[in-house]
Amino acid sequence: MPFTPPNAAVWFEIPVSDLDAAIAFYSKVCATTLTKEQMGPNVTAIFAYNGGVSGHLYEGKPSGDGTGPTVHLAVPGTLEDAMARCSDSGGTVVSPAIQIPPGRFAYATDPDGNSLGLFEPAK
Repeated sequence: MPFTPPNAAVWFEIPVSDLDAAIAFYSKVCATTLTKEQMGPNVTAIFAYNGGVSGHLYEGKPSGDGTGPTVHLAVPGTLEDAMARCSDSGGTVVSPAIQIPPGRFAYATDPDGNSLGLFEPAK
């Protein structure tokens, strides 16, 4: 019998060059609080979550050119508002809004060049 977990992904890690600057960027774009925590050898910044899948930022080597894995992040409000917060905070929106059955998203990169998806669920 094939393995079918409740969630295909269980945790994500985003490497950043400056943890405090990345906390400021992601806090503004996602309108959330990231909590610094020692995890193993690294100080990380954990995305707020409510019993589901989440992840953290850590100081590491970002892909830098948008070619690494893409992490899709839930954003509050409208997708357009999140796209504006991304651009205003030093990120780059690299696609228009894309409609899919569960909602809408846009591709973007953070200030380090990590690939992101900004996701607004369907209402």
